[in-house]
Amino acid sequence: MPLVTTTEMFKKAYEGGYAIGAFNVNNMEIVQGITEAAGELKSPVILQVSKGARAYANHTYLVKLVEAAVKENPDIPIALHLDHGDSFELCKSCIDGGFTSVMIDMSSKPFDENVEITRQVVEYAHAHGVVVEAELGTLEGVEDEVVVEAGQASYTRPEEVEEFVTRTGCDSLAIAIGTSHGAYKFRPEQCTRNEKGILVPPPLRFDVLEDVAKRLPGFPIVLHGSSSVPQEFVKIINENGGNMPDAIGIPEEQLREAARSAVCKINIDSDIRLAMTATIRQYFAEHPEHFDPRQYLKPARQAVKDMVAHKITEVLGSNGRI
Repeated sequence: MPLVTTTEMFKKAYEGGYAIGAFNVNNMEIVQGITEAAGELKSPVILQVSKGARAYANHTYLVKLVEAAVKENPDIPIALHLDHGDSFELCKSCIDGGFTSVMIDMSSKPFDENVEITRQVVEYAHAHGVVVEAELGTLEGVEDEVVVEAGQASYTRPEEVEEFVTRTGCDSLAIAIGTSHGAYKFRPEQCTRNEKGILVPPPLRFDVLEDVAKRLPGFPIVLHGSSSVPQEFVKIINENGGNMPDAIGIPEEQLREAARSAVCKINIDSDIRLAMTATIRQYFAEHPEHFDPRQYLKPARQAVKDMVAHKITEVLGSNGRI
């Protein structure tokens, strides 16, 4: 099948109590690893591209890689999504360039400005058969060019969501309930430590999610910053020349709970980066004489595939849902 929008994906996910994984792509190996896992597990999937990824890999290259993945995996629904679009012009470029979904992120702006710019993107996108994700509330942390300093994050205000969705006409809404971008999602002083000395983050604000869901029945909700930062990969990185103290993510059981509710899309990026980096660092340590990129990128690609397969089956619950 050709690239699809997320409309039917989200409708089925909402009704079925699962979520669709939105995985960030930057190169061929990542695209292959994600779509091979989704293909084998019969899972719909969203491949998302950030502004930084377009600058790194070039819009045309990324679109063609995704088109190749669609051709190689004809039985699964695949959407191509712009992650954190920061202007109408960027969203328009992606819409004109073959994306089936875009996000306009004006969450750092005043409410009325967020509404106005989002509505402008929605009008253009809908006229071209493309769907739009918007955001209310801001997540702390760093992801590509998205930087929100400590203390500047804010939870979504449920009392604003109905007016926002009505005035903008957006198709899905990213909300802030305590997730965070990057591998360093929480400061140590925000956490407790378990018996093994590992940081335990504060729980997600499910009360905010429940209030939003009541106000927007049947409407698809999105969680950004939802990598879990597996400690086994952090350990491998640190044992092989890395320096990642106190990297911590969102517990997977909380994400699975969110996926059973109104959350239809869960964004995962850092976990893929960690899996690839840990695998490559370990490979170099074990094979210092190797220099062919195919030698270390092959296991790195497999690490991405294994990570995505785990997320699909254990966190998202989207396997067998095509």
